[in-house]
Order: sequence, then structure tokens, then C-alpha cells
Amino acid sequence: MNVEIARLSSSTLTIATLSEILIEVVANGGSVSFMHPLAPDMAASFWTRSLAAADAGKRVVLGASLDGALVGTVTLDLDSPPNQAHRADIAKLMTKVRSRGLGVARTLMLEAERIAIAEGRTLLTLDTAAEDGAAPLYERLGYEFVGEIPDYALKPHGGLTGTLIYFKRIGAAAGASQGSR
Repeated sequence: MNVEIARLSSSTLTIATLSEILIEVVANGGSVSFMHPLAPDMAASFWTRSLAAADAGKRVVLGASLDGALVGTVTLDLDSPPNQAHRADIAKLMTKVRSRGLGVARTLMLEAERIAIAEGRTLLTLDTAAEDGAAPLYERLGYEFVGEIPDYALKPHGGLTGTLIYFKRIGAAAGASQGSR
């Protein structure tokens, strides 16, 4: 299958589709800062704010499509303080359940990294749930485990989960750090 990746901007259809993805991911236990059941208006409000930040250049919201249907997303947060202008955060990596295992998340992550490099970023950071999170994917992509914060967040259906913290050097920094080892 051919995964097509595009930068998303604010539109009623995009907000509605991203909201559907967010609601499905949370309903299926995805730990992406929301609790189940997630109200459609709360999901739409989140995506309205997120896409407004993207329209303002503070982040990049990528969408992945299969056969013309939006099935996944990831956010590259570029809104860093002045002393951290070299880094960006990866957030809200989500794939519709029926599209998992098709390379959607991997393709989204690789495009986010490419954009981060083009934006002059040399360090990416991210976190994921300790239970049922995307840690195996991040490790396959070369992200380095920093540590775990136990009992950091509530799971979407209740109970606590830890959060795993990762980073990856990219672009010129990746070559420099590999050469110095």
C-alpha cells in the first residue's frame, strides 16, 4: 500500500476526520492525553487549536492517507523557547485501528524527521505510554530511551501508566554524535 503524507491545515473536514481518529484511538486504549469516552466536541476543540497553531507556523500536523482516506497523524511541535531552538517535540502519533501494521506510523515519523531537519532542528524528543505505547516503533527508528516516569498519566479507561521518554539526534547532529562515539 502506498501511504501518502501531507501537511494538514485547518478545515471543517480535516478537523472532523482527525477528531474521528482521536476518538477511535482513545476508545481503543491509546494514551494520547484524553480519557474515554471522548466527546466529539472536545476532540474537535483540540484539533481546532492544534491546526490553528500549525497555520501559525508553531507546529506541523501531518496526515497519512491510504486510498485517499486520512488514516493517521503525527504532530511536530516547533514552538520551542529561545534556548531550545535546536529541538522539536513529536506528539500525537495516531493510526486508525484498521490501518495499523501497514507502515503508516513509520512513514509519518520519517516525514516528521525530514521536516524537522529542514527546519534546522537537530534533536527530537517524545514520550509514550509504558504500557501499550509505541516504544518498539521509536526504538526501531533509532530513538534512545532516557527513562521512565512511573504513574505519570491515567490510561484512557482508568488506572495509571508510566511514561517513557526518548530522544533522537537528527541531521548534522546525528552524524557528529555517531562520529564521536
